[in-house]
Amino acid sequence: MADNGIKKVCVIGAGTMGAGIAAQVANAGVPVLLLDIVRDPENRNAVAAGAVERMLKTDPAPFMGKRAAKLVEVGNIEDDLAKVAECDWVVEAIIEKLDLKQDLYAKLEAVRRPGTAVSSNTSTIPLAQLTEGRSDAFKRDFLITHFFNPPRYMRLIEIVAGPHSDAATVAKVRDFTDRVLGKTPVDAEDSPGFIANRIGTFWIQAAVNAAFDMGVSVEMADAVAGKPMGVPKTGIFGLIDLIGLDLMPYLQKSLTSTLPASDPYQAIARSEPLIEKLIAEGYTGRKGKGGFYRINREGGGKVKEAINLATGEYAPEGRAPEISGPAGKGDLAALIATKGVVGEYAWAILGPTLSYAASIVPEATKTIVGVDDAMKLGYNWKAGPFEMIDKIGPAVLRAKLADNGLPVPPLLEAVGEGTFYRIEGGKRQFFGTDGQYHDVVRGEGVLLLADIKLASQPILKNGSAALWDVGDGVACLEFTGKMNALDNEVMKLIGEAIPLVAEKFKAMVIYNEGTHFSAGANLGLALFAVNIAAWGEIEKLVSGGQQAFKALKYAPFPVVAAPSGMALGGGCEAVLNSDSVQAHAETYIGLVETGVGLIPGWGGCGEMLERWQAMPGLPKGPMPAVAKVFEIVSTATVAKSAAEAKELGFLRPTDGITMNRDRLLADAKARALKLAEGYTPPAPPEFFLPGPSGKAALDLAVQGFRARGLATPYDEVVAGKLATVLTGGDTDPTQTVTEEQLLALELAEFMELVHEPRSMDRIEHMLATGKPLRN
Repeated sequence: MADNGIKKVCVIGAGTMGAGIAAQVANAGVPVLLLDIVRDPENRNAVAAGAVERMLKTDPAPFMGKRAAKLVEVGNIEDDLAKVAECDWVVEAIIEKLDLKQDLYAKLEAVRRPGTAVSSNTSTIPLAQLTEGRSDAFKRDFLITHFFNPPRYMRLIEIVAGPHSDAATVAKVRDFTDRVLGKTPVDAEDSPGFIANRIGTFWIQAAVNAAFDMGVSVEMADAVAGKPMGVPKTGIFGLIDLIGLDLMPYLQKSLTSTLPASDPYQAIARSEPLIEKLIAEGYTGRKGKGGFYRINREGGGKVKEAINLATGEYAPEGRAPEISGPAGKGDLAALIATKGVVGEYAWAILGPTLSYAASIVPEATKTIVGVDDAMKLGYNWKAGPFEMIDKIGPAVLRAKLADNGLPVPPLLEAVGEGTFYRIEGGKRQFFGTDGQYHDVVRGEGVLLLADIKLASQPILKNGSAALWDVGDGVACLEFTGKMNALDNEVMKLIGEAIPLVAEKFKAMVIYNEGTHFSAGANLGLALFAVNIAAWGEIEKLVSGGQQAFKALKYAPFPVVAAPSGMALGGGCEAVLNSDSVQAHAETYIGLVETGVGLIPGWGGCGEMLERWQAMPGLPKGPMPAVAKVFEIVSTATVAKSAAEAKELGFLRPTDGITMNRDRLLADAKARALKLAEGYTPPAPPEFFLPGPSGKAALDLAVQGFRARGLATPYDEVVAGKLATVLTGGDTDPTQTVTEEQLLALELAEFMELVHEPRSMDRIEHMLATGKPLRN
């Protein structure tokens, strides 16, 4: 963990945001004091304690594991405020009322240690108002740290420093949020709404206004303003349902009361009678009875309905026309040029929004990079506003804005015939408010493969993988297929890479910057091979994968896997066969093959047995590890964090966890270089397995689950094959089973399942629906 002087944190306010911030601090392994008001004199800590209890039951989970919750100490403001003196950073996350916040700050000033950072999670109140009346010493240690909800999963944090804020204190908090909490800090100015919510609120308002004015259905609006624009598939109305209809009037009031009368948002801010009616009747979105969409459960059914914006009546959700071609795949110029309602509605959103985004630099943040990072990290846009402008073409946008009577901001004029971003000398540069281009500078310890690619070519490359030189004698194996799925091409490149890396490099990392590390084997390819009865090709893929992964495991150099997002099936096995792992905290890893009627085929069974046999606290003997691995793999259990992956044995206790995604490659590279010092490959393991008696015990357990309706008939078949492998087949419990013997058994049982029509039914269902078939 980075040593930045913050050893304990206090969060005041145990609502959704405050509790979530406290959970993320605990996720990072840092003790946190969570305080709130006293509501029950008999149970004075009930508010904070109740928040922790709720978070342990919430899905998606604010805590990365139950152990993290133990780092949260609960208390109340009346009895425990003096404990603030033990803390190095105090985060205020109470209700957005200025008088209450100022009253709390007065109390904090009396108990905090000098130099203790104090920040507000406000999203609406200017810093200057928050610190009014406070001492110079308090003002020096005060800043705004605006987290986004949910704090565990949203990477953006907007940091606002005031004219009196101490630069060293601000830097300490920024470093902590980056390295320890895993956030991407974006510096914002002390202006209304800061960056993301100011643009995001304008964007939503423009889209809602246009839908009402143009008679566009909510289904059509979300189809246009979702995937084609590179924003989450919820689109506009789905997003409002998600965050709550009742939040919209609050954000609107906040901005209209603080922005100058000349701000373009003032001209579009308006209320709709239908929305007011929905809120009044409890239709506040997903947290209420529904919103623009709802689930109608009348008569025991479950029908998704959408509201008619003109009549206010619900009807079964209509199918919006598919937006095909480039316009549906992120080509914004093609989207706004599309004839008819699709293009007109897209322009009605993008034109004003992009114009507005360009108008608030440097008022809201000093550079266009801050705007783009804020919208990508805070609203999950694939491209930021200025990256969108580059896709359309600044000159094209300028002309279209002028033709439609919309304002052309000075920054958009200044870029002329150029673009807001360019590649120069192998580096990405951005257009500044000074009219010059500047390098995009990464923070110390940030290394991105995307940047390396700008200045180099791959050492090896085929259709599914590539090998890169990431400096200091470390090579990087990158999966490049759809969902980074694994196939023969990946295995082929691994075979080519090993002798090359052994000759010219010190170590290798397995890493990519896709949304997910790897979704596993290419199921579509496997299904095709089955349909043409290419059994030899399937066996070749499985045995080839075993050989490739074991070649990595026993290579004469260390291999460090650096997963992030999903690492499932074969992706998990790539991790398991590495010497060491540096995982992003948000890694979701598991051997899920049973869900498609198969078992792990690339050495996953043996690797999990090896880990569990070495697991501290587990009873010795052949059966305990077998039973634990069987339980995890037969139920296709997926760890929902890297911390949980250690508890499940997918990661070793010694493996590393990186909180900030942008620091993962650098951390993995450092781990690989450290392992390279005097490296020797591991010795192949030998297993003592229980044999037929152990399989009989596992079979009996599965029969019990089936009798209780917890397992299907085919679950029992698949589980039986898995049990055969994990117990060593016909082995004698007094004899050792080698890794090679276990791999041969794994291959044989896998191939038997491939011949099963019910396995193919599961694969087809998974490919068609993304969900497992319970046959």
